[in-house]
Amino acid sequence: MENIRLILIEDRNLTRICLRAALQRYREFELVGEASSAKQGWQLLTKMPSDVAIINMGLPDLNGVELTRLFCKFQTRSLDWETKILILSSDDSEDSVLGAFAAGADSYCLKQTSIEQLAEAIAATHAGRVWLDPAITHIILGQLRTALAADSTSETENIVQISGLEPELHQIIENYPLTQRELEILQLIVAGKSNAEISEQLYITLGTVKTHVRNILNKLSVSDRTQAAVRALRAGLVS
Repeated sequence: MENIRLILIEDRNLTRICLRAALQRYREFELVGEASSAKQGWQLLTKMPSDVAIINMGLPDLNGVELTRLFCKFQTRSLDWETKILILSSDDSEDSVLGAFAAGADSYCLKQTSIEQLAEAIAATHAGRVWLDPAITHIILGQLRTALAADSTSETENIVQISGLEPELHQIIENYPLTQRELEILQLIVAGKSNAEISEQLYITLGTVKTHVRNILNKLSVSDRTQAAVRALRAGLVS
């Protein structure tokens, strides 16, 4: 299996050095370039083939959202390779998160996360999946709730079109129904709760929570918590 080629664009020297050292511990990652500004980052993005670019939101010369927007437009028409964008930020505000995805970002990771979660985010992004930091999942799910509510009041033909996005979903749920405890945990996942928070709120061990979460993912045929939450909302399992 080929390595995942990474570009790191981070203006803070200490943060960049620490990230480089941490990422080099993973055999599957190959850091092919790093930059300390958006200008240097642009040169790397447009000249150096890569799989995933980790871009700091708070670049001083051009913020991560604007750099992402410009690059996504450029690569669509000018490059013969695809670089996916993972925004790395300390900003968990709704405007920043939604702005990043509107600009074309593929994933959004908070700087407070562990290196293990960052590695997971990189792998998921490379595989074509959207990765959301658990702390900001509620922002995207809130947008989904709004969209679903709007769809429910639209014309019938639009409702049919939207409900047909995942025709196998109801069959999956019918074949593998969730238990009452799994529904409780699913509701908390949608609310953006971590495993530790779920454990504390339901008075069950962390290991038990992890087992339930794994069962939920398997039953809904998804690979991560965000996809599970989206499917739960689409199917009306939670509100």
